[in-house]
Amino acid sequence: MGRDVQQALDEAARLAQRIHPQLFEADGLAVALRSAAVSADIPASVDVRVDSTYAPEILRTVYVCWLESLEQAGGDARTTATVREENGALTFEFGGEWSTRLDGLRDRVEALGGRLTVESDPDRGTYVSGSLPVSS
Repeated sequence: MGRDVQQALDEAARLAQRIHPQLFEADGLAVALRSAAVSADIPASVDVRVDSTYAPEILRTVYVCWLESLEQAGGDARTTATVREENGALTFEFGGEWSTRLDGLRDRVEALGGRLTVESDPDRGTYVSGSLPVSS
């Protein structure tokens, strides 16, 4: 019974971290993305050139897109994450070897007025790119 309780607590902690990562406030988006890759045991190159002053729903959406991408990654996957602010939008691109079943993220991004594309190339892998408008 003790093991079941501990397992339930661990699952609740993972769910809470996914809903609202404490790392956003403490260390920023870059650390949150790196931490997610480490937790998934997937080698990743993370290049984030924005701070964490964006609306929480914007940061959370980028983070969830990254988590979903990592969940689809193959066993020997190597992934990349690039996040920038360009022309009044927070843009992101995630590259790796994962399934193209990431189209479900489009609704989440579009609900915030953004756009998301998923492209697959046999030589380069799959790329998820998106942009979310940010207020000045």
